[in-house]
Amino acid sequence: MNLISNAVESMSRSPEPRLSIRTSSKPDEMTVVLEIEDTGSGIPKETIPKIFDPFFTTKKKGKGVGLGLSVAYGIIQEHDGSIYVQSEKENGTTFIIRIPLKHESIQVEQSGGTHARH
Repeated sequence: MNLISNAVESMSRSPEPRLSIRTSSKPDEMTVVLEIEDTGSGIPKETIPKIFDPFFTTKKKGKGVGLGLSVAYGIIQEHDGSIYVQSEKENGTTFIIRIPLKHESIQVEQSGGTHARH
């Protein structure tokens, strides 16, 4: 959700704001891919290495504490995934998230017994 709200905020001055969210699966890689692309202000090249750092923010005081992307990064890592960013100042940003597919059997407890769900 943070990625989407950041994208919307970055497009506040865009003459043609557009937010695209694409999903796909890569069966050969056993991954699901999520791409979030905006036509916003972009991220300066020198800022990109810092965007996932806790408490790093480019927002004005009172508008954010710099935890959104750090938390998103942590959640994605917790699922053995990865997140990449492609951006150019004044030319928008694309975040690419890859999460591996897992084929684990999940035990679901229901009244009257336990059922396996795959």
